[in-house]
Amino acid sequence: MSRLRESGLFVLGMVFAGLLQAQDVRIESLAITGSEQTRLEFTDETGTASSLYEIWRSEALEKWSLANFCYQEGPLTEVLLPGSRKPREFYRMHRVVQTPGGVGAEGSGFALRDTSFPDAGAPDPELIDLGRDLFWDKELSGNRNISCATCHHTDLATGDALSLPVGEGATGLGLLRNTGVAGDAIHERVPRNAPHIFTMGAREMTVMFHDGRISVDPAEPSGYQNPAGASLPSGLDSALAVQAMFPVTSPTEMAGQAGENEIADFAAEEDWTALWNALAARLQAIPAYVSQFQAVIPDVIDADDITFVHAAKAIGAYEAAVFRSDNSPFDRFLRGDSDALDAEEMAGMKLFYGKAGCAQCHSGVMQTDQSFHAIAMPQVGPGKGHGVSGLEDWGRWGVTGNVEDKFRFRTPTLRNVALTGPYGHAGAYATLEAVVRHHLNPEKSLANYDASQLVLASRVDLDAIDLAVMNYAPSRQAIAEANELMPVELSESEIAQVIAFLHALTDPDTLDLSAEEPTAVPSGLPVPD
Repeated sequence: MSRLRESGLFVLGMVFAGLLQAQDVRIESLAITGSEQTRLEFTDETGTASSLYEIWRSEALEKWSLANFCYQEGPLTEVLLPGSRKPREFYRMHRVVQTPGGVGAEGSGFALRDTSFPDAGAPDPELIDLGRDLFWDKELSGNRNISCATCHHTDLATGDALSLPVGEGATGLGLLRNTGVAGDAIHERVPRNAPHIFTMGAREMTVMFHDGRISVDPAEPSGYQNPAGASLPSGLDSALAVQAMFPVTSPTEMAGQAGENEIADFAAEEDWTALWNALAARLQAIPAYVSQFQAVIPDVIDADDITFVHAAKAIGAYEAAVFRSDNSPFDRFLRGDSDALDAEEMAGMKLFYGKAGCAQCHSGVMQTDQSFHAIAMPQVGPGKGHGVSGLEDWGRWGVTGNVEDKFRFRTPTLRNVALTGPYGHAGAYATLEAVVRHHLNPEKSLANYDASQLVLASRVDLDAIDLAVMNYAPSRQAIAEANELMPVELSESEIAQVIAFLHALTDPDTLDLSAEEPTAVPSGLPVPD
């Protein structure tokens, strides 16, 4: 759902759940009820009466009530209201289910709860310990010089604070990370921004990576759409665990270049099975890991029983448990604490779910529709091999091959968004304010993009191609023409209010995760970068 170029009024539904499939409903009769919260009671063609629709009309409503959020039950439905002031005046609505008791009612499903996470929020602590060791251990990289934590560090809000990551071969952390020297020098920057992993382990999160190349798909043999196709082993229990299978296969991220190590050689050949088996063999050779796997994985009797699927599941479980973010002021508000948001944040929430149109894509309890949208984000860096130059990144197109998916990227969840910049698939915007302003007029923002805000590890040859796409008018125009968002006018005070609300999505429990970094890991390799 996005602010599409369409005729008629721009109308928003208040949405606090993901899209579910439902049949369209033809409205037979309508009655507008309520003063602060506008609802439509109707009788549909099946004779069912008093079903509720939540409707918000940006130009018409003078009063806003956010005291009784409602679940969306079906897709957007356009109906022509009897007695409309203008001929063919369309309202865009969401079907909703009334929630007795309002916000925070037990069982209402609005706020994240233990049941929103695997194992009802109480995973096996020994499995978490195993996942922690693997997450921080450089043993899983081809040249044993980088870990998952390097680009998803607890000191950097589970990211790396860079627009584009610097993968294997480099040293240092975050802003201090270099590009490597001599034979260890990196070949290119990682083409896309390192996404944060806060709350990515929630059951609702079924799509991973900026282009969605991993997603839950029951039609696939493994149960997941993924780059390895039928080669992906069975037994993975979450999209987050599946995600953990793939950074190790990337030469730029973790594997290294062909000829440097056996992992890199398999990566160059795209022999996924051999690569994962080789990593498992490394773990099988470390007695401390063997003991840990035996303690928590029932089917691991001997060292040879350890597979990389076991490792990925442990990493996924660790990330889901430790990087859970569900105690922000907004979460507390949803659970019934009416004082959790101050006046500025409350005003920003009304704008977010109303006039500003943010919730068209950032919907649901996780504030993402887990779909893909083109919003004219600037393209920076080496790209994904798309276009004549190979420096473009056509986003979702790389997965589907559908031309309409060019320049579309996954809607990110906004959990802890104030902590997780730079923003955009290529980290084009360094600050939250900058990326918010981009959303208000993407094409204008793209045309006036200021590259000085990029946060990159510099090297002359890498710097030379960073803005190649942005400096080539036809490529920049193609990005602009794919944009799906209509401009939205907000005053400076309204922009500040939206940003205040986004800050209210920060969970204070996640501000200091330094205790997660272990002093040592089973491989004996150094932990710090």
